[in-house]
Amino acid sequence: MIVLANDGISEKGIQLLKEADITVLDARVSAEHLSNFINENNVDVLLVRSATQVRKNLIDECPNLKIIGRGGVGMDNIDVDYAIDKGIYIINTPKASCKSVAELVFAHFFSLARFLHESNRLMPLEGDTKFNTLKKSFNNATELSGKTLGVIGMGNIGLEVIKIGISLGMSIVAYNRTPKTENVKISFFDGQSLHFEIKSVNLDEVLKKSDFISINISNTEEYFIDNEQIARMKEGVFIANTARGGVLNEVALIDAIERGKVAGAALDVFENEPNPEIEILMNPALSLSPHIGGNTLEAQNRIAEELAEQIIKIKDEL
Repeated sequence: MIVLANDGISEKGIQLLKEADITVLDARVSAEHLSNFINENNVDVLLVRSATQVRKNLIDECPNLKIIGRGGVGMDNIDVDYAIDKGIYIINTPKASCKSVAELVFAHFFSLARFLHESNRLMPLEGDTKFNTLKKSFNNATELSGKTLGVIGMGNIGLEVIKIGISLGMSIVAYNRTPKTENVKISFFDGQSLHFEIKSVNLDEVLKKSDFISINISNTEEYFIDNEQIARMKEGVFIANTARGGVLNEVALIDAIERGKVAGAALDVFENEPNPEIEILMNPALSLSPHIGGNTLEAQNRIAEELAEQIIKIKDEL
């Protein structure tokens, strides 16, 4: 069996696959050459992350593909149903990067709450001449402890966000499209653990009560957070979107920031990815990252290991 990891795979995954007598091609092939590369190299398994698109035409052009794997949660870049109809196995790693994404949410929240995103921009430029002015301009910071965290989407990532929020002493209100109750377990270094029952509430309650809102839902056909939803939020709310570009209306967000409705926002995903709008990139109230939610060494190793284990299992069944 031959595997093409077109968006990369960690050494841990490569090692596991090689031990199972599976060949790994850790290449980066452009979209226009991908089908030819797959066919010429007799590739059985195509592994991707968010960069490579696996659409119907590619699936049709590569009749020998047996498995398509996505390193991560969302499958938006793969025509999943079409591939399944063609008899192709579809695998992903829904839990592997959850902790990494959740930690990024709070990295952004802390950055926004303490103006670190703007301070890091301005200190190299003006720190030697306007030190006291900058110090004064950043004196309206806020703490997360004691605030209300709203979590939109109680999937694997959302639950990790909730855990961190509880650990920081935040109150939690959470929304899920399908109402649910989750028992959240927080484990500590000494072996002790605490359990918290989190019951979903309606979206309106999350919007009205939250000081910080984390968006953690899958892709939607229309904006999930638009002008109407923002209007129901608290004045001075902070928002983080690490889910999908297009879930949050970026034009409505910029307008709300300019009006003071939203104090700041964090975006790891963008509507026009990988070419975010210049208004987004230049706005000082935004903390930005280039879709790096799952890009930690730990997450990449977990992703690779989970993909490898699934591939090996399927190989043994074929």
